[in-house]
Amino acid sequence: MSKPRKQRLGRGLGALLGDGALAPDPASTGEGGPVRTLSLDALVPNPFQPRQEFKEEELGELVDSIRENGLLQPLVVRPDPDAKDRFQLVAGERRFRAVRRLGWQEVSAVVREVDDRTLVVLALVENIQREALSPLEEAEGYRALVEEFELTQGQVAEAVGKNRSTVANMLRLLRLPPSVRRLLETGELQMGHARALLAVEDPVRVADLARAAAEKGWSVREVEERVRKRGGSGQGGSRKATSPSPDDPVLQALEDELEEALGTRVRLKGGAQGKGTIQIPFHSVDDFHRIFALITGREPSEVAG
Repeated sequence: MSKPRKQRLGRGLGALLGDGALAPDPASTGEGGPVRTLSLDALVPNPFQPRQEFKEEELGELVDSIRENGLLQPLVVRPDPDAKDRFQLVAGERRFRAVRRLGWQEVSAVVREVDDRTLVVLALVENIQREALSPLEEAEGYRALVEEFELTQGQVAEAVGKNRSTVANMLRLLRLPPSVRRLLETGELQMGHARALLAVEDPVRVADLARAAAEKGWSVREVEERVRKRGGSGQGGSRKATSPSPDDPVLQALEDELEEALGTRVRLKGGAQGKGTIQIPFHSVDDFHRIFALITGREPSEVAG
């Protein structure tokens, strides 16, 4: 099942980065092809590397593999824009760390001319393919593309092979209070807990619920129920009380799916003869623009620009 997923990842890279973005440096070609032998002392980490933690066990296994079989895949680097004869890693930081542990002095690498935006995208895609990023690391990578390189959430989603709603929901994790993000980073809370807590607007209450969930081992469903019983906005009330039919598991499932897709609370309000309304709250102009884009598949600037 992993093969289709990997094929999908990065399918928009050509359109996003330009057809020549991934071309090898002409200076690197020669009798041996585009692969060059570079001194490890000439290599520096990717300054936009989204991954902050490298598990010791995984790194140790890679060291053993390279010791036994050699480096089967060269690193990918670019010329360092700030230093002559130095190169920044584009892809392969785990391999770089492994061969450095082995005491190698030189390593095989492919040199490519890429800009900063390309560097972020390629590092993000590489890590997502390996499922190596924590949710917050992934979210920070998306934020860099949106804020620093002015990409739309749709462009980011296309580049990394994710749904736009997935990118939007990951970015919303960065709105959680620092104490809650730490619980997510340490694994004391899971993504499901975090998504449920995003429905709560009061940061103090979010932190209290998160701490209690971690200490008492609440399930995701337990957190969702506690959020609903108190009302996500902090004004009390139950979301289920306003649903067309609280006992209808189909409607409840559809309501939950809408929340998942839109990354916000959704209320189904029943009326006579099976009629009703769908209430989708938003918390700022930017949040409304995000929801608009998710529903219509278009950016607000395309309509109002």
